[in-house]
Formats: sequence, C-alpha cells, structure tokens
Amino acid sequence: MQSRFEVLSAAEIEKIDAASMAILAETGLKVEFDKALQLFKEAGCPVDDGKKQVLIPETIVRWAVKQAPSSFTLFGNDPEFIMEIGGDQLNFAALGTPTAILDTENGEHRPTTLDDLVRHIKLINACKHINNTQMDVWPNDIPMTTIHAEAIRAWAHHSRKPFGMGCYGYLPTLDMMKMMAIAVGGKDELRRRPRFFSICSVVSPLQMSKEQLEGLLICADYGQPLAMSPEAIAGATAPVTLAGLLVQENAAILAHITLAQIFRPGTPILYGTVSTIANMKLGTVALGAVETGLISAASAQLARYYGLPIRSVGGVTEAKVEDIQAGLERCATLMQAALAGVNYITCAGTLDSTMLESEPLLILDDEWCGAVARTREGITVNNDTLALELIKEKGFSGHYLAEEHTVSHFKREHYIPSMLVREPHATWVSQGSKNVMERAKEKVREILENHQPLDINPQVEQELDAYRKKVAGRELEEFYLAEQEENQDFDNL
Repeated sequence: MQSRFEVLSAAEIEKIDAASMAILAETGLKVEFDKALQLFKEAGCPVDDGKKQVLIPETIVRWAVKQAPSSFTLFGNDPEFIMEIGGDQLNFAALGTPTAILDTENGEHRPTTLDDLVRHIKLINACKHINNTQMDVWPNDIPMTTIHAEAIRAWAHHSRKPFGMGCYGYLPTLDMMKMMAIAVGGKDELRRRPRFFSICSVVSPLQMSKEQLEGLLICADYGQPLAMSPEAIAGATAPVTLAGLLVQENAAILAHITLAQIFRPGTPILYGTVSTIANMKLGTVALGAVETGLISAASAQLARYYGLPIRSVGGVTEAKVEDIQAGLERCATLMQAALAGVNYITCAGTLDSTMLESEPLLILDDEWCGAVARTREGITVNNDTLALELIKEKGFSGHYLAEEHTVSHFKREHYIPSMLVREPHATWVSQGSKNVMERAKEKVREILENHQPLDINPQVEQELDAYRKKVAGRELEEFYLAEQEENQDFDNL
C-alpha cells in the first residue's frame, strides 16, 4: 500500500478550515483590480470599493471549491504525452526563476542566458521522472519584455512535454496563450487538451495582485490549469506559528480559487504552496528548512479535505553549491511532500532558494525523484509477492537470482538508479573513479549532444516567429498601457 505522511488530525484540519472561513468573511482580502472587484460583487461578495476590500462568505467559497475539478489531464507538446494530476498521482517538475547558474563545464557562478534556458528545456525533455518545465531559467542577456515569447518558441522546438510560466500581467499572459494556441493548433485545441501550467503567485498577507489576477483570468479563459501558490514566510509575511501560517495561506488560496471559478466555472486548479519559515537571524527566506516539508504535508491534507489536487515545492535548499547541505535539505523536503500525497512537486535542479540553477543537479534530481516515487508506492503484499511456496521450495540453501519470480518482479520491486554508484570499489576504480557529479555532467553532455529538435509545421513555425518578432518590437510603453484597465478586454481574449 502507499505510504502517507500526515501532520494534522481531522479535528485540526477542521479548525484551520473554520479559522480560514472566518478570515475570508470578516477580514477578507485587499484587491486592487476593478475587474476582480466587479466579479466578486456580482457573485454576491461584500465589496468596499474605497478600501479595495472583498469579503467572501463561506457559502460562496464552498460553491467555488465544488466547481473546481478534483483531477485533470495536462498534455504535452506531443498530445500523446500526458500527465494525470490529482488523486494518488505523483508528478515532478522543475521550477524557480534562477537568474544565475553554476556552469557545467567550469563551475563558474554566472548570470543565466537564453542558451541556458534552451539547454534546460532539452534536459527536461530527456528526464524520465521530471515531466514539466515551468520557465525555470530566467535569461539575463535578452530584454525582460521578450523572455516569455522566447521561452515558448524554444519549448515548441525542443520539448514534447507540457510547459508553464507565471501570471505576468495582461499583455504578456495573453501573448503566452496566443503563442501556445499557435503551437498546438488553436485556442479550442488548447482548451480541449491543456498544455500550459501557470503559477499564480498569491501575495502575503491577504492580498490579490493585479498582475497576477490578470494572468489568472486569461489562463482560465483559455482553460489552462493554475496553481494558486502563496509563498508565505512564517515570522515575516505570516504568523510565526505554522498553524497560523496555514490559516492565512489557506484563506488566500481559497480566495483565488473562488475568483477563478466565478470567472469560468470548472477551471482546473491546484491548491498550491511555496510557503516556508523566515531565517529569524536575518529576516530572509529559509526555503530549505525542514518546516517547508511540514507546511507542504499539511497543505496536502487541506487540499484533500477540499477535494482538490495539490502542488508544493520539494527538493529545495539554501545551499550555494552542490554539497552535502544541498543533498540533506532537498531530500528532506522532497520526501515529506511526496509521502504526504502531493500531486505535483516542483523545484528540481535548483540551489539558493531556487534562484541558482545546476544542470547536473537536475539530472541527479530526476534520479532521486524516481527513488522517492518508489518509496511512496510502499510494499505490495499479496499471494504472489509473499512468495510463500518459493521460500518453502528453496528452504535452507540456494539463491533466488535465476528464479522466474525474481525476473518477473525485480524491475518493479527494486528502483535501479543509473547515476548512483553501486559497483564494488575495484570496479568503480577501473571505470575512472568518477564521483556522482562527474557522472551527472557526462549525462548532461550526452543529452545535449544527442538532442534532436522537433519537426514543426512550416506554417506554425512562421506564425510563432512572427509573433516573437512582434513582441520583440514592442515599446515598453505598450506594456504599461495594457495594464490600464480601460485598455483590457476580457470578453474577447
């Protein structure tokens, strides 16, 4: 049976739920976006236009949660590639916005480039267990206003898996949806088989960001799943107690879910969390803290309580290099999230609170994700796996290596890594005495050398390139003008 790590009792979950409902109904959230205020008002929520404050009654929250699907399917650029999200499904992804990378060849800590982003997409495409890339590398060598267009173009050329980015405001998010629609055959096809996974950042404490909500509504209109993801920091932007943090973040997550369902009932969403504790010595984030795993585990229980799929971080660390600290922290947070039943775990390949990328670490994370998935499967006990008759037959001597029972079961029962050393010392020496990072770097080179771009329809290629050039040719003023609500048309996206 599958293992399940739970940190809250049923009574404690109900207390957190009740406290969250009280926050929503009595304190509410600050919402500085008139379109959202209008939607809440039309749904029956009390709105103070002067204070930009929305109160959300419990009945409306409960209604909204019921509209959201308990599971959904995310498709790849190749529509035959699918990720089932929800229930007992476990999926791994990279995530973060690294602006720096440890160079694979010389170890230099340097700014990330567009080439690093393209390499990253190729590496994710080759991973066995990490099946989604979420705009995980943020290039420094191109204008920020073009990054989203360059990223989707690179994905269309180099990945058969799903893609994702954040909610970046009205015009960039609309660009992303239109480019995704071009790549997969139109808006109707994109709605029918979602390929894009968007992170909607939930601002703490108890706020709704205009730019994030603009992106939320656009992604919902296109039928693309959204992870409502606060990064509350216990002791800084949330109560220092983990229970208090859970109340605050739960209320905020439910508010964002409610808005999505008011706008487009049935929008696929994930209950999400990136929350952690503060480094109380400095007031900074401690994403690699063991408490991150506890928060993820508790959030998984809350998501199940509402019947929703769950996304959390895992494999996160504050380490600045690929050292023992990186291994200890990422193993702790990843294992807690997986055993707690999280459906979609992000942040593979990152260091330093997800701001630093490492390509060989990504490859090792892929291997570790496989081991974690095997752990969550637990131990299957039935007449076949008990092997009672075989044990009796073997008795006091002999071995099981050549048995049919062994051949038929070992690949499922045993997780067999490709990067980790299991050979005897003499064999390891004869093969070059390579440590695991050296082996991972070799794998990075092998993947990139053997990668073959996807075949793209020339018409699609032409349209994508034209759109990319249109984005590149924009003046910054156009982005500012698009943020003015009088210039936004949510009825004709």
